[in-house]
Amino acid sequence: MKNEKITVLVDNDSWILPYAERLVKALRELQYQAKLVRSAEAIECGWINFLLGCTHIISEEALSRNQHNLVVHESNLPEGRGFAPMTWQILEGKKDIPICLLEAAIEADAGDIWLQDVIHLDGSELANEWRPLQGEKTLEMCLRFVSEYKDLAKNKQSGIPSYYARRRPTDSRLDPDKSLREQFNLLRVTDNIRYPAFFEINGHRYMVNISKDKTMK
Repeated sequence: MKNEKITVLVDNDSWILPYAERLVKALRELQYQAKLVRSAEAIECGWINFLLGCTHIISEEALSRNQHNLVVHESNLPEGRGFAPMTWQILEGKKDIPICLLEAAIEADAGDIWLQDVIHLDGSELANEWRPLQGEKTLEMCLRFVSEYKDLAKNKQSGIPSYYARRRPTDSRLDPDKSLREQFNLLRVTDNIRYPAFFEINGHRYMVNISKDKTMK
């Protein structure tokens, strides 16, 4: 086994978890000592700590256990720091979503950037379609860092940062007085189980589940 230890941290029941499990499997196949952990307390000392989909603040002590602590963020940093950047950009109507692999820093999403790429959308994808694209690109970039490490150089962020706010289930509210076309991007980022679309009329709340008819060409 290679002596470089790699930890993959997912500290919540995120949709990214299956991709984190695949990452650990791929790293082990490359003969790295890779381990998936579910809390910062379980981070081991080693070479790399990948923090995927984490929602809790990681202490400086926990970060100090590894040479590199890496996060994936879907925006053209320093623009779009903060929460749910892919969701916000889909709501903005964007089809080419930048994605970065960067060092974790005390200030969220402010670390040096190692890798950049783009997730391409055609504007029709629902959450169950664009999330896998995000997950696959995340997996790809983490493996690229490991395989190309000796040839990589990190770059400091340049420019004026902007920030996305945390999204809540109430952000899935539809306006019954607007057309579906006007609100299609909002429907694209809703989750039928965790935060479904809904609207309210005459004091009643109605839930809306959306799926794509795969029989249509």
